[in-house]
Amino acid sequence: MEFTPINIMALAASGLMLIVTGGIIYLTVYEWRDRRRQERDKSGR
Repeated sequence: MEFTPINIMALAASGLMLIVTGGIIYLTVYEWRDRRRQERDKSGR
């Protein structure tokens, strides 16, 4: 595989897309767990 500027940009774009998607998934799971914990704390008291 030859590393031309367009290939490098495509790889960089794919990598950034994976990082952003992973961040969104992480924040969604974190918010879901936090909301679940808050609801549990409310009903437990």
